[in-house]
Amino acid sequence: MNDQAEALRHMVRNQSQNSEGKATRVITVTSGKGGVGKSNFSLNFSLALQSLGLKVLIFDADIGMANIDVLMGVSAKYSLYHLLMQQKTIWDIIQEGPQGVHFIAGGSGFKDLLDLTSVQLDYFEEQIGKLHGEYDVILFDTGAGLSKETVKFIVAAQEAVVVTTPEPTSITDAYALIKMVTAMEHQVKFKLIVNRAIDEKEGKATADKISLVAERFLHISLPILGIVPDDPNVTKAVKKQIPFSLAFPNSVATQSVMEIARRFADISNTPVSANSGVKGFLHKMFRLIN
Repeated sequence: MNDQAEALRHMVRNQSQNSEGKATRVITVTSGKGGVGKSNFSLNFSLALQSLGLKVLIFDADIGMANIDVLMGVSAKYSLYHLLMQQKTIWDIIQEGPQGVHFIAGGSGFKDLLDLTSVQLDYFEEQIGKLHGEYDVILFDTGAGLSKETVKFIVAAQEAVVVTTPEPTSITDAYALIKMVTAMEHQVKFKLIVNRAIDEKEGKATADKISLVAERFLHISLPILGIVPDDPNVTKAVKKQIPFSLAFPNSVATQSVMEIARRFADISNTPVSANSGVKGFLHKMFRLIN
């Protein structure tokens, strides 16, 4: 009798027959500092996209503080490490969370990307390449700050969503991250999420502050993707290890994330070129590693 993991692998493989030409959008969700609710946003944003009919895969790319599985209350049997060590295939390490969302647990595996042998790199590229066309959205939830690993995911993805809060230190660190990546002369499409805002007015003021400075001094456009109000139900859900969008579907935080997901889904209808998606991501990633 096949176990749940084998059933998942079988389902994903079978879907490849119908995924020819599917546009996979690869995004990175990041932040200038920790404690801004980035991972919680990534998880509930992914669940919101899934509820809209998009197929989503979450990569927990936080090296030191990987916790997507903890937020879901799901025990991760395998992680990226098992793929890099060639112990498992990409289908083996993809696991299923609530609402059928797929995820890959993180940990030290992403740091190992910097020290792989050529054989391991070839295996990694071949395995990740199999995801081409399998998902509508692949989301990398990175660590906070600007580590070498985080930079690679920000630059390689089609777009980077920066999560901040209205706190001055969070705003400063978010801008610093954007400034440092821009200074490297990479053409990254940044978008902004303001989390834990008291209300729409505070959220918009925070976004406008960062956007105006970015336009004036960095000469880049920094559109706002959305605002998520401060909501006590989010903390309650974390303690329960249940995503807040499932534990409290009528909460203001859930409604806001759903609206952000709808907006993003509309943007996702834009065709993805052959040089983008998973193949484009791999090309950029390996160019940076080498």
